[in-house]
Amino acid sequence: MSAIHELKGDDLDIIIHSPGGSAEAAEQIVAYLRAKFKNIRAIIPQNAMSAATMIACACDEIIMAKHSAIGPIDPQMGINNNGSLYFIPAQSILDEFEQAKAEVIKNPQIATLWVNRINQYPHGFFQQCDALVTLAKKMVGNWLDNYMFKDIPAAQKQGVKIAEWLGNAKEHKTHGRPLTIEVVKAQGLKVTPLEDDQKLQDLVLSLFHATMVTFDTTPCVKLIENQNGKGWFSLVNLQRK
Repeated sequence: MSAIHELKGDDLDIIIHSPGGSAEAAEQIVAYLRAKFKNIRAIIPQNAMSAATMIACACDEIIMAKHSAIGPIDPQMGINNNGSLYFIPAQSILDEFEQAKAEVIKNPQIATLWVNRINQYPHGFFQQCDALVTLAKKMVGNWLDNYMFKDIPAAQKQGVKIAEWLGNAKEHKTHGRPLTIEVVKAQGLKVTPLEDDQKLQDLVLSLFHATMVTFDTTPCVKLIENQNGKGWFSLVNLQRK
């Protein structure tokens, strides 16, 4: 909010470079941005993955370079295994549950094997997985139809189809799969090559490289800033106990 406060006008260019985060945070960011600006361009100098992809899909246009990528939007679930936290796709958990039911029906003698595995998950976990998968696709589909495809007749809107594709864990195989400009344009996203505007490209890449140098040479690990130098940053704690 501090980076947006007091900015004037209806148009916003937002440069996104992020591995992602939670869908709930993305929803709150999008609601705030869309309440303040009528036209938003998402500029992706390198990677906007996961929830960052969702935010980009809530814009009127996406600008990507040849080396840029967005990523799948399928939710990831944190699993604690013997004190170690790792993430797996929510859809994979649902698919495994369906596999368990099918195999137990076919051969009840293996039920004990599946019960031991299923019992590792807390109560309501499968319903939560299903809800998050549905939520991610629904939000992105609505955002695409309401913003990027707002001038297209309702019968021809592609938001739901594209959201289903972005959220298809089986299609992408891995949550970190880079989806290049050629790939996403083929699916129907409104994407403009950054290289089409040499002046804009020079400005974006200069800013991006300066930001990367900041991350490499300072304790800064997260940075949100506007063209007036106003924003917010987070530093990693380098103190040792």
